[in-house]
Amino acid sequence: MKTNTTSKLKEDELREQIALEDNAVARALFGEAAVNLKTIERTMGVKIDTRGSLVTLRGTEDAIAPVKKLITDLYDLLSKGYVLSPHDIDYAIRMVLTNEDVPISEVFLDTACISFKKKVIASKSVAQKRYIDAIRRSDMVFAIGPAGTGKTYLAMAMAVSALINKEVERIILTRPAVEAGERLGFLPGDLAAKVDPYLRPLYDALYDLLEYERVEKLLERGVIEVAPLAFMRGRTLNDAFIILDEGQNTTLEQMKMFLTRLGFDSKAVITGDITQIDLPATRASGLIESREVLSGIKGIEFITFSDVDVVRHPLVQDVIRAFDAVESVTQAGSADSAEVVEQER
Repeated sequence: MKTNTTSKLKEDELREQIALEDNAVARALFGEAAVNLKTIERTMGVKIDTRGSLVTLRGTEDAIAPVKKLITDLYDLLSKGYVLSPHDIDYAIRMVLTNEDVPISEVFLDTACISFKKKVIASKSVAQKRYIDAIRRSDMVFAIGPAGTGKTYLAMAMAVSALINKEVERIILTRPAVEAGERLGFLPGDLAAKVDPYLRPLYDALYDLLEYERVEKLLERGVIEVAPLAFMRGRTLNDAFIILDEGQNTTLEQMKMFLTRLGFDSKAVITGDITQIDLPATRASGLIESREVLSGIKGIEFITFSDVDVVRHPLVQDVIRAFDAVESVTQAGSADSAEVVEQER
């Protein structure tokens, strides 16, 4: 693959050519009717022309640089046998626009798990890649970020992979049942039925990764256990992959109780979104407190996600940004009001 930059075409506009050596890979990169290139043009403000496998970029120097990296990285990814989806183009564009100096193939080819439907579960952003690496490397990992960033799903994929590879003997999934105040006795049915509404997202991920019948058998045998956080008290969890979801809704006491359940040859992953705390205003979030208390301890890692890492519908990213903007204004107003009160005193 060769590149060549020519002189300016007009004020501040450059032209750069990229010669892709494999025509088949180039066609896969361009997409049917050049749909992928059109997405890149629309998003990144560069004009892209092709002649065979020769790609010509036209635009400002600042605009061309990330597009050049994007095209060369995607070409390298496809050369390694990766099948590109339309969503992958969006994820790859986000990576280069955030100036992450990481090859796209290094991220997209990092497989966490392969589902029973032969679906490859892999990272789609640099933060997700760091998250997977942290889970492999450390026995306790906190994942903090907005909805849709893959915190829980990737943790589930890593847990299932660990179980299949016999790295652990069981998977334990738990969540605080905040709305019921952890008092679940008034609900009808057995334990599973009582907490089912709160743990449904964990079941959904399980059934996406493993056959329904296999999940049911593993649940019956206790190899996979789904339980409310309150039922973790007093236990020591050895040879297990433990996931605490919605960690922002734990109190400091609950978080401390959970973290001290970790036994030998076990991993714990704690996920949460500190912008969606359902605790009473008088109770501090155990997830926020843990970040302040446990940062810097060897063997414990904190991975932070942002709206850039959202892997749901594109509108989710816009929703998160809109709410963040409102909250920033509100917080600034509160700070100004506090300052006025202080001055009046």
